[in-house]
Amino acid sequence: MAPGGSACKEVESYPAVADYAIATTTPESNSMTTKSSFGFVGKHGIQSNNGVYELLECPVCKNLMYPPIHQCPNGHTLCLNCKNRVRNCCPSCRYDLGNIRCLALEKFAESLELPCKYHSLGCHEILPYYSKLKHKQHCRFRPYNCPYAGSDCSITGDIPTLIAHLKDDHKVDMHDGCTFNHRYVKSNPQEVEHATWMLTVFKCFGKQFCLHFEAFQIGMVPVYMAFLRFMGDDSEAKKFGYCLEVGANGRKLTWQGIPRSIRDGHRKVRDSQDGLVIQRNLALHFSGGDRQELKLRVSGRIWKEA
Repeated sequence: MAPGGSACKEVESYPAVADYAIATTTPESNSMTTKSSFGFVGKHGIQSNNGVYELLECPVCKNLMYPPIHQCPNGHTLCLNCKNRVRNCCPSCRYDLGNIRCLALEKFAESLELPCKYHSLGCHEILPYYSKLKHKQHCRFRPYNCPYAGSDCSITGDIPTLIAHLKDDHKVDMHDGCTFNHRYVKSNPQEVEHATWMLTVFKCFGKQFCLHFEAFQIGMVPVYMAFLRFMGDDSEAKKFGYCLEVGANGRKLTWQGIPRSIRDGHRKVRDSQDGLVIQRNLALHFSGGDRQELKLRVSGRIWKEA
């Protein structure tokens, strides 16, 4: 028995947790340098030639470890999140973990420099070990989430991957052109508080734009909202503008704005009301007839800012 250690009960085993899901996965083949004499390449940018990868990989979740790195009295290490998951019991030797920090491994990690996790997707940054995690969260080459709003889709990937996914898996309508005229119909709209219509994707100026239309409530007021999202980063989205218009019976509402990047989830955009918002009573007035059926025609145009 290790000094000061005590055996603990058997704990549940946990499967490896992948770093991220992507529609088309490509093994990373990155290079890595250190301020010392090591040179590695492979998963996470680290090669296992001399055990460095095994040293820095958490044995439970299989992700790279960042401070605080904990160890048991026998020297087995794991990350903070997994320390909590295994209820303070070492998954390797079953002794109590206590609160021992592996300062030597933390210090060694400071000497490492790694390529970005998304090197294979185009990022060529070489980063200090402890800067890599923060960079990964904001890297412009990181995969995008599927923009489809009709379900909680977990697919991620680059733009060409998502375009193929939307077309093949979600059967989304794809159109070429910078102007559009869509009609949204719903019978018994008074009975529907929340609804999402089929996403439409437009190819314009060599880029893709997603047109969303849905019903929801702002407080107690039922509304419809149309808005546009850009399939790319926010810096690119700001190079474009768009307008939406809806009307009938001598009246109309117009909206002009900048498309939001799909980095912002559709719910975030919707809840910020950054689009054409139409109260239900007015939408039914635009629909004409007996106001018992939604027949709303939304037209729009996309342009590139000078």
